[in-house]
Amino acid sequence: MEVSPAPASDGTETKGLKPLISLYSNRLWNRVRRFLPASDSNFLRKIPILAGAGEARSRKRRECLPLPLPFNPLESSGVSTEASRVFDVLHDMLEHIFYNLHNIQKNLQFWQSRAEGSNAQKVKFMVLERGPHAFIEGAIQLIRGCIAEGSSIQSISLSASAHISERITILTSLRCSLATFLAQVYMEIDKFGDGLVSDPENSLPSLLIRINGLFFKLEASVGHVHAMRQVDSSVEGSYSVPLLFEKLPEINQEGSQWTDCEIKDAINLVYQNLDKLDSYLSSIVCKHRKPRKVTQYWIRYTCGAVGFSVCSVWLIGHSSLMGSPDIDNWVREARDSTVSFFSDHVEQPLLSIRDELFETFRKRHKGMMDHEEVQLTSNSLHRMLLAFIEQTKGQKFPENASDQEMLEIVMARYEEELTHPIQNLLNGELARAMLIQVQKLKLDIETAMLELNQILRANEINFAILAALPAFFLSLILLMVVRAWFKQDTRAEGRGRIARIQRRLLVVEVEKQIMQYRTFYGQGMEKEAQCVYGLLLYSLDRLYRAVKRHAKATGEWKWLSEDIVDLGKPSLQIGDKLILTSRMVRVYDCLLPSLKRQ
Repeated sequence: MEVSPAPASDGTETKGLKPLISLYSNRLWNRVRRFLPASDSNFLRKIPILAGAGEARSRKRRECLPLPLPFNPLESSGVSTEASRVFDVLHDMLEHIFYNLHNIQKNLQFWQSRAEGSNAQKVKFMVLERGPHAFIEGAIQLIRGCIAEGSSIQSISLSASAHISERITILTSLRCSLATFLAQVYMEIDKFGDGLVSDPENSLPSLLIRINGLFFKLEASVGHVHAMRQVDSSVEGSYSVPLLFEKLPEINQEGSQWTDCEIKDAINLVYQNLDKLDSYLSSIVCKHRKPRKVTQYWIRYTCGAVGFSVCSVWLIGHSSLMGSPDIDNWVREARDSTVSFFSDHVEQPLLSIRDELFETFRKRHKGMMDHEEVQLTSNSLHRMLLAFIEQTKGQKFPENASDQEMLEIVMARYEEELTHPIQNLLNGELARAMLIQVQKLKLDIETAMLELNQILRANEINFAILAALPAFFLSLILLMVVRAWFKQDTRAEGRGRIARIQRRLLVVEVEKQIMQYRTFYGQGMEKEAQCVYGLLLYSLDRLYRAVKRHAKATGEWKWLSEDIVDLGKPSLQIGDKLILTSRMVRVYDCLLPSLKRQ
């Protein structure tokens, strides 16, 4: 049953009830547990220990950088029940920290990119990319500046710089505090890794005590965010209540072994602190987050909505709803055009190619009949030439004489006959010689037609392919568009050349942070070194998630995951880590450049 706060309350009563409810629910659970069989551990594990813990565990578990343990707690079967629960808590801690770091880093990168822009870009952001309300205020400020002949653009640029700088300062501070907390937790887990295997009864309480102390260090580190708020801050609303973590009870902290109930209470306390950290960071980041896509591009969306409305009104005016047959006619014409295009450039060319491939012999048979017709004309010309020569010369001429020789004799006689054309046309052989030339012309035309027919038949498949080229190019363009749509994910987890570059840049970022850690550690700057080490773990987590799917596809995941975990181990030397990063970009396929893969 929910308890509704009084109308005049400011919310403090409701917040004060939550610890009280948690305390009594804890005590009630401890009493109920005493009446349950102690050996049925599986049954106990199925019952939610606390509402807050159950809510934290119910969230879908996300892949993150593994714990720095000498074994995999998810695959090991020789781990006690309480130890496995502590490992789940530690994994959830890393998951929460990585998630919050990613949220902070994403917004911080946006504001840093805006800070690197020119004054004109900053003015554009302040006026055009923060919503209609900011657009109206910016336009009014610009108009007033133009009327008063002042530098309104310069004042907007200065306010934009202050607006961006404030958010960068807050987010950078939060990122450093959370990264330091991550580094400290990771080092503590690495320090107690062997003890959690060999002596879990003594190591688990010590680890939980250390982690509880790290929460209070984080509380002190994050607490100064309220003091960083400027008097004329551009952040809307007030900051949330300062971060206050729950403290571990003073029972057996450094004494004898903890009971099962005390370990569960400590686990519940960790989950409560994680929930408080999530709610606090979400409220702070929400006030300093980047504008949403709808807010940044509100002008485009507005123009698109107006254009869509105009098009809708125009379409309705030409539709059957208003008694107009225009849309029906357009649809019919588009359908007919599509059917005609498909028939002319897809169906008919494919059928022609099929006929050319499967009916070759039948077409060759038709070609032989055409060749016989040309042969008949050639034989007729040969007989005409032979008869003409025998009659004009009065002697027998060999039948195996070539047409070329006989044609030369005919042409010589034809030239003689042309000296007296009218007389020889009536009484001579001029008309007969002319008919022989007509027969020769007929033979030449039929021979040329036969050769042309053979060329056309030999290129029928080429013509069919040319007719199908428009449809082929259209299909190719559609395929490229679909492929680009599928590969538009340019993140490091995606596919394609840009995603591969992003994965390689992650390795570069890891290598850069390793060198920064060496510099800070060598100069005795422990706080800065821990912050850089936490950012290094965050980059390794991003790299771990980015390469997992691709490395599993190529069979490299086992070795690549071990290398990534080794890069995060505090015990590994800096020089060995740099050698490891250089080897990763040279060996693993998912990190190679596109040219080298070919």
